[in-house]
Amino acid sequence: MLENEITKANLRTMIVNFYGEVLKDDLVGPFFIDKLGPNLGSKTWGEHLDILTDFWASIYLGDMNYRGSPFAPHIELEGLKAETFKRWLKLFFETVNTIYEPHIADQFKNRSTLIAGNFMRNLGL
Repeated sequence: MLENEITKANLRTMIVNFYGEVLKDDLVGPFFIDKLGPNLGSKTWGEHLDILTDFWASIYLGDMNYRGSPFAPHIELEGLKAETFKRWLKLFFETVNTIYEPHIADQFKNRSTLIAGNFMRNLGL
């Protein structure tokens, strides 16, 4: 059954499911494995998943736990290309479609497309 509202719990499910798919992807996965390792259950990944859950909760729930700059970590990554972001979006879209009703999934798709576009523009991609 697809979710009809956004909660912190289903945001966490979405994030965990999404990055589980990311780690299996041959284009996007290596960027995350290089920085965070291959085990989604590790302490390093747990901290990253917490940050990402808080990030999305700040956008959709007004949660004030997110402290950071989503763009900053991407500056350090070598080899990012527009194709990397396009694949990230494809995987993200597929994941939100499995978690949320279409009207909510579309909100995530629209916001993530804007974010990825800003990142690519700021990175000169």
